[in-house]
Amino acid sequence: MLLTDARRPGRTDSDGALIPLLKQDRTRWDRNLIGEGVALITGALEQHRVGEYQLQAAIAAVHDQALLPADTDWSAIQSLYTRLEHMTGNPMVTLNRSVAVCMLDGPRAGLELLDGLADRLGGHHRFHAVRAHLLAEAGDTEGAITEFRYASQKATNLRERHYLAAEAARLAE
Repeated sequence: MLLTDARRPGRTDSDGALIPLLKQDRTRWDRNLIGEGVALITGALEQHRVGEYQLQAAIAAVHDQALLPADTDWSAIQSLYTRLEHMTGNPMVTLNRSVAVCMLDGPRAGLELLDGLADRLGGHHRFHAVRAHLLAEAGDTEGAITEFRYASQKATNLRERHYLAAEAARLAE
């Protein structure tokens, strides 16, 4: 919780609009909370009794320790998500892993992973939001716009809805 909460100041701009992780000003993240969280997860992992929450915290710690987006250890994140996926079978974990796969192996590899989730998550706005991002990265602007618009319509959180609609509009320009 500390590791996730540490990023809260960077998640929105002065108007309350969402800022995606890779575009956040990491100087706004709370380094004290990150230090405390990293110490706790390090101690927990040293117990060699790794569970779902320890893996989630380890993923957050990898993100939090990267001072710049380019410093993110995507290989470690993918490995942790793979382990978490095997442990839980949760399709949302696979959805998150697809982003790490994209960062390591390109958007097509991430999209291939998503193809196997359509039957389980196809109605969820986050599936379409991730798919939109990966399609945009792959150069499929029209597909990305369609997915962003659909995700925006499905999102129940107003800030998410506005962010997704804005992404569709940005790509349409």
